[in-house]
Amino acid sequence: MPRVAIQPTDVVTPKAPYSPVVVSGDHVYTAGQVAFDASGAVVGDRMEAQTRQALTNVRQCLAAAGCGLEDVVKVNAYLSDLGDFDEYNAVYREFFTEPYPARTTVQAGLPPGLLVEIEAVARRPA
Repeated sequence: MPRVAIQPTDVVTPKAPYSPVVVSGDHVYTAGQVAFDASGAVVGDRMEAQTRQALTNVRQCLAAAGCGLEDVVKVNAYLSDLGDFDEYNAVYREFFTEPYPARTTVQAGLPPGLLVEIEAVARRPA
């Protein structure tokens, strides 16, 4: 099955060799999204602001592929410090409703200044 790469207009273009969104059949995959605004500047220095921006970027990636957050079936999240898990979850609940997607959240070494990275897998609506 072919894959189609998409660069959303409102998400910063990566400098590294990857696509922000890839569509294959009815599956949509986002690359890990961090707290960059469209210009590439980091938004906020706290978990709440960075999670909100990362999830906004995920939502914009999905929209470029014809999906919404309600189409997400799996989320992978990487936090620089699992001590921020409660703050992350509070913002996550602003974006997702029950039934929640399957999710994995782990602590990871992220680049300096970044507190969270989030990727999603969705199915395009019929």
